[in-house]
Amino acid sequence: MTKAGLVVRTVRAEEWPAVKELRLFALQDPVAHLAFLETYDEALARPDEFWQGRAAGAADGAPGARQFVAEAPGGDLVGTLTVLIEEAGTVDWAGFPVERRQGHVVGVYVRPEWRGGGVSRALFDAGLSWAWDSGVERVRLIVHEENGAAQALYRRVGFVPSGVTVPLGHGDDEAELEFVLEPAQGSHR
Repeated sequence: MTKAGLVVRTVRAEEWPAVKELRLFALQDPVAHLAFLETYDEALARPDEFWQGRAAGAADGAPGARQFVAEAPGGDLVGTLTVLIEEAGTVDWAGFPVERRQGHVVGVYVRPEWRGGGVSRALFDAGLSWAWDSGVERVRLIVHEENGAAQALYRRVGFVPSGVTVPLGHGDDEAELEFVLEPAQGSHR
């Protein structure tokens, strides 16, 4: 629990309309082009079945992923974070080999009016706890090189740059940076 009775918990499959609404809101954020790999128009065009599968695939009991949401006292979802489990010997979304079992944090978002009150920290605490309990060797995330606010948040949570750079492939020089959290780095284990 954090600011004003907020509850952080795992998403429920039947909440897919709220998950869709929060994602669409996030994709309209002024830094969405730096924070997310899809656009508002792309997400808006997705059928309801996509959103249903997305929520069900990260709810309690789903293998390999868990989405955490911050629920305000009135029931509105005001923040989210998802942890994907990447298995050693596979290839990640960018085409890089996965060398060890790891968590991959994606989709971090908190509504502007809820920022600065510990919501992000509470989401990370829940996500990291689940990742460590799932037996990962480390947790990572990818952040745009120009997204200084997100980088500052991730550093406060305990993540550090690994030195790995992921080209965005848009034909320009933009890149994303990998940040990692090893078990010894944080107090989450």
